[in-house]
Amino acid sequence: MAGLVADTGAAPASGPALSDRLRGVHRAAAELRCGIPVLLAAGENLVVLAAETAGTRGLAEMAALAGEDPFLLLAPARAAALLRHPVEQGLAAIALRLPPALLDPAALRSLADPTVEQAWPDALERMPRQPAAAPAALAIAKLARLLPAVLAAPAGADARSAVAGLQVLSVAADDVLAYPGIATALMRVAEAEVPLEDAADARVVAFREPDTGSEHLAILIGRPEQHAAPLVRLHSECFTGDLLGSLRCDCGPQLRGAIRRMAEEGAGALLYLAQEGRGIGLVNKLRAYVLQDRGLDTLDANRALGWGADERNFLIAATMLESLGIGRVRLLTNNPAKVAALVASGIEVVGRERHVIAPNGVNDHYLATKAARLGHLMK
Repeated sequence: MAGLVADTGAAPASGPALSDRLRGVHRAAAELRCGIPVLLAAGENLVVLAAETAGTRGLAEMAALAGEDPFLLLAPARAAALLRHPVEQGLAAIALRLPPALLDPAALRSLADPTVEQAWPDALERMPRQPAAAPAALAIAKLARLLPAVLAAPAGADARSAVAGLQVLSVAADDVLAYPGIATALMRVAEAEVPLEDAADARVVAFREPDTGSEHLAILIGRPEQHAAPLVRLHSECFTGDLLGSLRCDCGPQLRGAIRRMAEEGAGALLYLAQEGRGIGLVNKLRAYVLQDRGLDTLDANRALGWGADERNFLIAATMLESLGIGRVRLLTNNPAKVAALVASGIEVVGRERHVIAPNGVNDHYLATKAARLGHLMK
């Protein structure tokens, strides 16, 4: 089975212990979004605070928990830009020693964000080693949809008592790293008939991830579950393209074109996944646009922000299809990675249907990059 779907709010079948761990990771990510430090429990406990949301109070709380001076953890691409020389790209994180003058909310935000053009002093230097929990520190910032830039420090000897006094959360570093592979539980929470302009016989089924609150939608045309291999599309939400009609991408035309095609066939399922910007979130996608306007392509812009080229998890889609009673599909996509992900998750893909949208004069380079660097089959 690809994942776990429940029709009620019951705990996942794998037991309360796993559910508690997932909930703890999500709560810790939410704390970072609010500018509150979190204790990462590992061999060497690490106090972490997201650079993007760090404020005066969060820095003071971190100082109360830390046993040493804090340092900055960054993705390799961002660290290389600040240091002005190459670093090993295979590492999960690079640790930089910070001069005291940069332990300031505005300075930390600028250090984290490559869209902020600023000359940094040569006082920035790389530390000889990174803590074992460094990969988890950046991973939890990503789960929070924040820039992967984290202020960190080894926890002090009395950190546990300080945690209790400050009501700071503690989460296991191993749980953070394991989270993307185990957070596949979904609850089917609502269903309604929603006639569409291009598909009158349509209904929408809503799913919710109980640990994160993220919601995904299945737009069903006709009765795809009654077909041997219905047309299916995995469509990551795109506020700018789907809603605003942005010309920078092909998402809006792909969304509407898929629905029209399914209506013409009489059945189909479009899974509308809460994975904006290939999984980096809307705010970070807008930052990537700024970097693209300065000359980077979509892949390098994501990497400059500290993200991977594609951060999505299509196991969620396979779990939704299983709940809908759809185990065999014809996948409407230009992306071979989606085919491979569904097959690996137990869905039988009997064919790939191309879904190419012509360039519009604005997104030509974007579409060419998807073909040349992301492997999309555009012909």
